Amino acid sequence: MAKVPEFFGSMVFNDQKMQERLPKATYKALKKTIQNGEPLDLSVANVVASAMKDWAVEKGCTHYTHWFQPMTGITAEKHDSFISPSGEGQIIMEFSGKELVKGEPDASSFPSGGIRATFEARGYTTWDPTSYAFVKDSTLYIPTAFCSYTGEVLDKKTPLLRSMERISTEAVKVLNLIGKTEISRVITTVGPEQEYFLIDKEIYDQREDLIYTGRTLFGAKAPKGQELDDHYFGAIKTRVAEYMKDLDEELWKLGILAKTKHNEVAPSQHELAPIFSTTNIATDHNELTMEIMKKTAEKHGLVCLLHEKPFAGVNGSGKHNNWSISTNTGENLLDPGKQPENNIQFQLFLAAIVKAVHEYQDLLRISVASSGNDHRLGANEAPPSIISMYLGDDLGALVDSIIDGTEYVSKGRTRMMTGVDVLPDFKKDTSDRNRTSPFAFTGNKFEFRALGSSLNIACPNIMLNTIVAQSLSEFYDELKDASDIDAAVKELIKKTFTEHKDIIFNGNNYADEWVEEAEKRGLLNLKSLPDAVAHYIDQKNIDLFVKNRIYNVEEIHARYEIELENYAKEINIEALTMIDMAKKNILPSVTSYVRELTDTALAKKALSDVIPTTVEEELILSLSNKLVCFAKKTTELEEAVIKAGDYSSNGLAYAKYFRETVFALMQELRAIGDSMETETSSEYWPYPSYGEMLFGV
Repeated sequence: MAKVPEFFGSMVFNDQKMQERLPKATYKALKKTIQNGEPLDLSVANVVASAMKDWAVEKGCTHYTHWFQPMTGITAEKHDSFISPSGEGQIIMEFSGKELVKGEPDASSFPSGGIRATFEARGYTTWDPTSYAFVKDSTLYIPTAFCSYTGEVLDKKTPLLRSMERISTEAVKVLNLIGKTEISRVITTVGPEQEYFLIDKEIYDQREDLIYTGRTLFGAKAPKGQELDDHYFGAIKTRVAEYMKDLDEELWKLGILAKTKHNEVAPSQHELAPIFSTTNIATDHNELTMEIMKKTAEKHGLVCLLHEKPFAGVNGSGKHNNWSISTNTGENLLDPGKQPENNIQFQLFLAAIVKAVHEYQDLLRISVASSGNDHRLGANEAPPSIISMYLGDDLGALVDSIIDGTEYVSKGRTRMMTGVDVLPDFKKDTSDRNRTSPFAFTGNKFEFRALGSSLNIACPNIMLNTIVAQSLSEFYDELKDASDIDAAVKELIKKTFTEHKDIIFNGNNYADEWVEEAEKRGLLNLKSLPDAVAHYIDQKNIDLFVKNRIYNVEEIHARYEIELENYAKEINIEALTMIDMAKKNILPSVTSYVRELTDTALAKKALSDVIPTTVEEELILSLSNKLVCFAKKTTELEEAVIKAGDYSSNGLAYAKYFRETVFALMQELRAIGDSMETETSSEYWPYPSYGEMLFGV
């Protein structure tokens, strides 16, 4: 096989290929659009389209698609061929600049939150030249934004690009003000760590709950779970290693910087982490990564599960969003340097982030809310639903010294003494890592740890970029007329840390004491999606998005409605699946087993009148009682699902009903079902067990 550098990015129409295939003038014009956001002339688009088509056809492509990210949480695509009639039944392969720049998918069948009626079908996709086109499955994929005929934004990419522009604009203004006049652009970068489960496809195909919902709705715990901590960073099984090797190669061909792979905590759970990319590209790449994870698994007879909680009783899957800010001159604005006490620029940007997270903690919580993530947050396997920041001992001490006006004393990077002659000593970091914190500083970046594994990372990064842009905008307004800029900056940093220190917490976020302490500090504890999303349309949040031109009022309300509606629909599907499993398989199977036990017990009785109460009779009594309860709870769940229609006219009430009533009944039904599984012969139980699923690869 070719060496990695030779095939890396081979399926991407990247900068190198553009230089090779485009005239110099066209290439320069396109680069200006990409780097500076200048408008793209149609004549330039025509040349790019022709070169892109020729390259794609050489790669075996017959079709192209505008690849976009509607508010479904996944990507969408409509494929068109390159063929055009040339007369007398012949065709030629054509692709124009107009076709490159604009597509027209049906907008009425995607979530719009009431922005578009069903009969208002027209929607547009428009090329995003900042994200490279690529080839996959004999099709040229063109990353695009998506909007309605009347201009409302219907996707996740457009607001993400807007938020990137906003934080760049405001950061540059502040940097120029403090003397960094050479800086003209600021870029946010992201490296999303992706967790996932792999299970055998034959087993998956026997579980309708996994097929319909992505998680197991019934399932008693296996005798062994994750309690020995033997899977985490353990030796990778041969079948999984072969999958990971193929996955890396497929990702590398698409220019995705897959870097790290290892076993995670739960059995059958794994992680892949890439190198940092610009936020827009990192988002596209993460969507591609999730798709290719699933497709590659199929080739190995596996299924990749990206649900946040596919199995009860073991850790679910998250996605850590490592977020940082860099300048066009190559400077990381979140690098404290060797002397953070003297790095006023770092302190200023740190203060902006502290202020942003404190003032808009609700938006960060909303950005990671989902029905799947509701199972994880606060469950001692993921950060709590309370948003706070971890700065570590060193930076924590720096912030305290700024607030108190005292001298800062750094602990420095002490040397780790291994005590073994053959092992080298090394310098340890100035602070530990806090895996319980939802938003932790980890050296030169912040790790937003509360994301669910299936989430489109555009959502939290839109929030992060926007809220920090708002802080920087307010900083600029406060500093722009200062006669002594240095003194004003230092005073602003002190004031900001003093006013917003309550968001900083360096302790154990899993502790019960923190919940009480957070409440005293006035921090929000939004335990479920309905609790969180209710704050989406708070006036301060509407003002934020409108002022920063991320969304208009209608687009904000649309997203509010979509979040609530999707949440209710997902739990509704889960409830209907549970009812189906209960009535069609579990009840008949356990009843059949009880019937066999009864026949056995009667046969024993017939042999002798003096035989005492049999094991079968005890099981019959236990299972019969549970069957009655199980059938009753199934009926209650059915009735609750029907009654949900009474709340459907109010999105928040509808979502809360599913959370507080339907989901609660699902939990009760599951508890009885799982108890019956532990008493029912595996020959009769209709579904593969947790042991088979988690240890079957």
